[in-house]
Amino acid sequence: MSAGRNALITLLVLIGLIFIAVGIVYFTVKAGSLPSFIPGHIAHSSAHRSKRGLIAVILGAVVLLVAMVGASVGRRR
Repeated sequence: MSAGRNALITLLVLIGLIFIAVGIVYFTVKAGSLPSFIPGHIAHSSAHRSKRGLIAVILGAVVLLVAMVGASVGRRR
């Protein structure tokens, strides 16, 4: 594989893992306690942002799947 392709696959893996981590944060942290860099903060709220968490986890899984397919396509056996 070329260096550019390796860099792209590495970047996709990192982005996928970040999306999954953000999804876990949405599931575990209440909306009133979300960090400022994650959208969805609601002051004094005790609810969790389940829809956003689910979307982030699914998006992360899709990005990781794209990275896996990209790594396997064109590889010689």
